[in-house]
Amino acid sequence: MLRSLTSKRSSLQSLLNHHTRLHRNPLLLTTPYNPRLFSSTTPGPPSSDAELRKYIGYTLLFLGCGAATYYSFPFPENAIHKKAQLFRYAPLPDDLHTVSNWSGTHEVQTRTFLQPESMEELERIVKDANVKKQKIRPVGSGLSPNGIGLTRAGMVNLGLMDKVLSVDKEKKRVTVQAGIRVQQLVDSIKDYGITLQNFASIREQQVGGIVQVGAHGTGARLPPIDEQVISMKLVTPAKGTIEISKEKDPELFYLARCGLGGLGVVAEVTLQCVERQELVEHTFLSNMKDIKKNHKKFLSENKHVKYLHIPYTDAVVVVTCNPISKSQGPPNHKPKYTTEEALQHVQDLYRESLKKYRVADSSSPDELSFTELRDKLLAMDPLNKEHVIKVNKAEAEFWRKSEGYRVGWSDEILGFDCGGHQWVSETCFPAGTLSKPSMKDLEYIEEVMQLVEKESVPAPAPIEQRWTACSKSRMSPAYSSADDDIFSWVGIIMYLPTMDARQRRQITEEFFHYRHMTQAQLWDRYSAFEHWAKIEVPKDKEELAALQARLKKKFPVDAYNQARKELDPNRILSNNMLQKLFPSSEAV
Repeated sequence: MLRSLTSKRSSLQSLLNHHTRLHRNPLLLTTPYNPRLFSSTTPGPPSSDAELRKYIGYTLLFLGCGAATYYSFPFPENAIHKKAQLFRYAPLPDDLHTVSNWSGTHEVQTRTFLQPESMEELERIVKDANVKKQKIRPVGSGLSPNGIGLTRAGMVNLGLMDKVLSVDKEKKRVTVQAGIRVQQLVDSIKDYGITLQNFASIREQQVGGIVQVGAHGTGARLPPIDEQVISMKLVTPAKGTIEISKEKDPELFYLARCGLGGLGVVAEVTLQCVERQELVEHTFLSNMKDIKKNHKKFLSENKHVKYLHIPYTDAVVVVTCNPISKSQGPPNHKPKYTTEEALQHVQDLYRESLKKYRVADSSSPDELSFTELRDKLLAMDPLNKEHVIKVNKAEAEFWRKSEGYRVGWSDEILGFDCGGHQWVSETCFPAGTLSKPSMKDLEYIEEVMQLVEKESVPAPAPIEQRWTACSKSRMSPAYSSADDDIFSWVGIIMYLPTMDARQRRQITEEFFHYRHMTQAQLWDRYSAFEHWAKIEVPKDKEELAALQARLKKKFPVDAYNQARKELDPNRILSNNMLQKLFPSSEAV
C-alpha cells in the first residue's frame, strides 16, 4: 500500500529529531494512501454566530498574510531555526510533513510526501499527478547540501523501493530499485565478490539520487559515479515507463543519466561493478612545496587520492588508497602515536576554551571523537578568525600524529566523517590529463588560500580536494569528449555547530561571502562549475541571469529543456531550483 510520511512538530528540537529519523531510517511510521493528498481544499470553520465568524475571519486573514509574506521572501540559508520560531507558537497541522536535508541548511513543509512500494504504485502516482498537474519532485535521502530534491509543492521518495533485483556475477552487474541506499547495496552484493567502483564520502545516499546529481569519489583514473550506470528505467509523466541505455536511445541516456530528477523518476538502475578488493589507506601530513614535487606521481600511482588543505597553515593531509599487494601483503607498520596521543592537543585546546568562553559542558573530552571536539570548539566562537586558526592548527597536529596505515574493504575505507551541520560549496574544473597534469588544480588551491588570508575569512578545515576521470553524461560537471581528461573537485566549508538563530545566520552570511569571493575571483578563470548537489540559486536577478548564461555555455541546456518538455510537459518533477537554473521560453 502507498505510504505517506506523517509528522507533527512544534519546536526546533522536534524538527531536528525528524531530520535525524529521516536521515537514519527512511521507513518511518506511515499512513495509508489517501487520494486527498493531491487536493488543496480544506474544510471551513465550524458554524457560529456572525460576530464569532468575523473575528475568526480576521484572524485567519492575518495569519495567512503573515505566512505568505514569510514564504515569499526566503532567506539564503532557508534555515531550520527561522521556521522553528514560528512553529513554537503555531504547531504544524497533522497532515503537514517536515523534510530537511542532512546538512541542516534547507527544509520544507509539504502536504504531499509519497512513498510507493512497487513500480506499479509509482507509475500510478506519476500518472495521477500528471493529470492533476500536482508536483511530485523526486527526493532521495536528503544528503544534497542544497536541498535540490526539496519542494513545498510535493515530493515522491523511493525509500520503500530498495530491493536488489538481480545480480550477474559473471559480468559483475547488478540491477536495483533506485531507492536502495549505497551501504545496503554493497552489503547485499559483497557475497558475490563484487562492489561499486567508487564511493562518495557518505554511504547513506539512495542510488537514484547519487547518480542524478553527478556525485563522485576520488581517483584520477575513476570517473564520477554516474559512469557506472549502464541502463535505467525512468517513470515519466508523458511517456510512462521507459528503459534507456547506451544501446537503447543513447542520446537520452547520456542526458538523463545525470538528469537532476527532471526527466523522470529513476525507478531501476543497472550498475557495472568491479571485483571486491581490500585496500590499504595511507594517511600522512605534507606541505604545498612537497605536494608540487610529487603531484603527478600521487595522481598516477594511486587508485584513490585526496588532499585535505588546512587554512592558515601550510599543512596538507594526503590520503591514498590502493589494493593490497598480493605479493607483499598489507604493510607492517606500527603507529608512532596512539589515538589518545593524537587527540591530546585538540583536547587541551577544548579544555582551555571552555574556561576562556566560560562554557558549561558535561561532556568529557576523553569521550569525544575528533569531529565532535572540532564542532564543539568552533561553536564557542565560529566567526573569530583567531579562534578558528587555533582550531585549524590543532587539527593539523591531530593529523600529524594520526599518520599511518589502515586496511579494509573499499566501502569501509573510502568514507569520510564530514562532521555535523554545514554549508559547503564544491567546484569541478579541468586539470589536464593523467599523463600531463596542468597543475591548475594546485594553483586554484593556492589562490583560495590567499583569498582566505587576505579577506580574514574564519575558514575552518578542511578544504577538500579530489579528482576524477571524465564523464560522458552530458550534464555532468566533469563531462568531456576526450577520454584522458581529468577533473579536480574542490570543496570549501563552514560548519553550523550551534543552534543559536542569530549565530547561524551570521555564519551563513560569512559563508556566502567566502563562496562569492571564490566565484568572483576564480570560477571563470578556471572553468569551474559547482557540483549539482551544492549549487545555490542567487536571489539577485542579475546574478541569476549571469549564472544561467554560464550554465548554458557548459551544459546542453536547450537539449535538456527540450527533453523536459517531451517527458514532463507539466513540470510535475521540477521545483523552484530547476526552474530558475534552466528557465524555459515557454510558460508552464
